[in-house]
Amino acid sequence: PMLDARDRLLLQRLQRDGRATNAALAEEVHLAEAPTWRRVRALEECGVIRGYRALVDPSALGYEVTAFVHVRCGRHDPALEQAFEQEVQEIPQILWCHTVSGATDFLLCVVARNLREYGELISARIRSLPGVTSIESSFSLKAVKDGSLIPVE
Repeated sequence: PMLDARDRLLLQRLQRDGRATNAALAEEVHLAEAPTWRRVRALEECGVIRGYRALVDPSALGYEVTAFVHVRCGRHDPALEQAFEQEVQEIPQILWCHTVSGATDFLLCVVARNLREYGELISARIRSLPGVTSIESSFSLKAVKDGSLIPVE
């Protein structure tokens, strides 16, 4: 979709504050409330805005370990990959999963309350995912930039 300057402003503001009122958005983009609401609705309907959610601090819920897990699979069978991807969806400690290029097939971001829980998760769940032949973990020591704001230009 073609975005104009007002659409970009709306996206920037909503990424910073998804709970911004329509009145506040209208004031920021210098439009009346009705056309502002229509613009936001159009951005939602065309899929530019995928949804809204609360950002939760993992440590506030006791998740002290964040790991990046490189997963290799033995065979590149589409059915096996689909089964892997489906099972990953069922493990809530896996925050995200990407198919990647290079030496590994998948990159996961995983949270756990402590190293013992992480080890159990790897042994009991991740190692038994379809097609997995090897796993390498890297642990986050500090989040330097931890966000998902998409540049809107």
